[in-house]
Amino acid sequence: MNTKTIRHHIGRWLILMFAMSMTLLAAIPVMADVNPPKAPSADGARADNAGGRLVYVVPVHQTVESGLQSFLERAFKDAEEADARLIVLDIDTLGGRVDSAEEIGRLIRQSQVETIAFVHGRAVSAGSYIALNATKIVMEPGSSMGAAAVVDGRGDEIENAKIVSHWASEMRAAAELRGRNPSIAEGMVDKNTVVEMPQINRTSAKGDIISLTAEEALKVGYAEKVLGTVEEVIAFSGVKDPVTIQFEPSFAENLARFLVNPVIMTVLLLLGIAGVVIELFMPGFGVPGFIGIAGFGLYFFGHYVAGFAGGEDVTLFIIGVVLLVIEIFVPSFGILGILGIVSIISGVVMAAYDGQNALLSLGIAFVISVVVIAIFIKVFKRRGIWNKFILKEELTTESGFISQDSKDHLLGSEGVTVTPLRPSGTAEIGGARIDVVTDGEFILVHTPIRVVKVEGGRVVVKATNVHIDAT
Repeated sequence: MNTKTIRHHIGRWLILMFAMSMTLLAAIPVMADVNPPKAPSADGARADNAGGRLVYVVPVHQTVESGLQSFLERAFKDAEEADARLIVLDIDTLGGRVDSAEEIGRLIRQSQVETIAFVHGRAVSAGSYIALNATKIVMEPGSSMGAAAVVDGRGDEIENAKIVSHWASEMRAAAELRGRNPSIAEGMVDKNTVVEMPQINRTSAKGDIISLTAEEALKVGYAEKVLGTVEEVIAFSGVKDPVTIQFEPSFAENLARFLVNPVIMTVLLLLGIAGVVIELFMPGFGVPGFIGIAGFGLYFFGHYVAGFAGGEDVTLFIIGVVLLVIEIFVPSFGILGILGIVSIISGVVMAAYDGQNALLSLGIAFVISVVVIAIFIKVFKRRGIWNKFILKEELTTESGFISQDSKDHLLGSEGVTVTPLRPSGTAEIGGARIDVVTDGEFILVHTPIRVVKVEGGRVVVKATNVHIDAT
């Protein structure tokens, strides 16, 4: 491949990567605002809110992570701007990240709008912490809350005393803030805490993690009421003639929740890797390249909207791809390739909610993509870019190509040496000077010779018995 061709391919792929990066960086924040929830404008809300009647009902039905945190931040901001009277958190979650739960708890405590947590299913782990930060807690019959032990990404309980102590103190603080028994909150986290609950004739011994049913929570002061519907909760709050706003996640937020699913995430990475690599080895920018960019774009879009990824993660990934492309056309003894791979892996992992799951998804996607790419290379091997590195045209005699004049007609001809043959030299045969060689013998100048063999352009001679005197 000549220098001009190399520059052409590098330029084409650098332009492609630049376009891809600009598209992702520009489109992600725009797409994140697609289909925002319908809520009254601030002026309209205040008009409807005469006498303090505006109530926001906000669902907490997903894993507690930064995506939920971003959604609740938007909901609380909207409610405050609309001068809402009440926010009802409709809670049914198995918990999630401790750090996100702490931020959500801080959001609830600092809000100017009264908040009621309505546990209509389960408020487990981080979900119970969110509920404890609310002004009041109302539970649905048959619901439960508690079991807030700290676990890792695989669901195994963490025994680290420092981590357990921190989370237990956060739970205690939330309970104390609303005048609840802090020991019960601590017992929901630390299995070494002994908690007596005489109201329900129960003692939580060492090794137990406290979880309360709706009726138990009511008796121990962890719920103000047991009610069956959101409407009953609003009525219990004392809001007269309420104007209810059902604040739902936007289309982009729902899409992001689907895209960050581990299985979907693996599929997107598979499409991204296979698509970009196949496009790299196939002439022209077409379907594989589009699919590859779409796969990576959706991966980063989902994690951006969910609150996991930032622009720096996308930029790091793009830099990695560019380095790999440059390595293919301008070998750097593997330095650029290694840097590119590290950048790509770092970008993908940093953008994810769980680094271990991201690495696992990336590994699975890579293995499957190798198989897919191998199939494509086998099927389309005659169209691949590697053909530009290989000279495949054969200049055969049958095709009309002749490397030099044939000397087969000299076989058996006789001549005389015009230079000594040691063992090669020059002889005059048929009136023409011919480069000849012997089988190893030394022949003097002006010695008669005969052509005994012709091998392509190699003419082999042998001396005859007659010697010609130069004089």
